[in-house]
Amino acid sequence: MTKAEVILEIAQKTGIDRADVSASLEGFFTVVKNALAGGENVYIRGFGSFIVKHRKEKVGRIISQNKSIVIPAHNVPSFKPARVFVDKVKSASSEE
Repeated sequence: MTKAEVILEIAQKTGIDRADVSASLEGFFTVVKNALAGGENVYIRGFGSFIVKHRKEKVGRIISQNKSIVIPAHNVPSFKPARVFVDKVKSASSEE
């Protein structure tokens, strides 16, 4: 499902104009990205958590060049679904 399809489905289910749904969704994405960029996690009860994970510095290898490189420590965004979310997906896949 694409973002456009999500917007269309929300607009159909709520009766809200597609442009307004799109603006709201873009606003949500912006808030989540800014919070994570600032090191703050976003918790949405019943859905999941957008969290920042810290990766330690490590040594990697470029096998084709037989070289070692240092991969610096960095933060990466991550999503952890809520238990309710996981259970819903599990039950939907077992029905097939």
